[in-house]
Amino acid sequence: MLQVPQETERLARLVADRTGRSAEDVVRVAIEREAITFGVLDKPKHRMTAEEMLAFGERIAAMPVLDPRSPQEIMDDLNAI
Repeated sequence: MLQVPQETERLARLVADRTGRSAEDVVRVAIEREAITFGVLDKPKHRMTAEEMLAFGERIAAMPVLDPRSPQEIMDDLNAI
């Protein structure tokens, strides 16, 4: 178990009170952030929610069509190369 200075514990408790989390959670999150910053820990992967997926689909559908050919025509041209 680590022994932390009183000032560190005081700061952790102040942040915990402000955020509604436990002091231990505040310290863990801070250490995880540092670990990610310095490459000790991989950045956690974010799974998209259904709402995010739908919003992504809407953004893609709103984009202009860059090639008016049908998918079959595009594939035929690619296969001819």
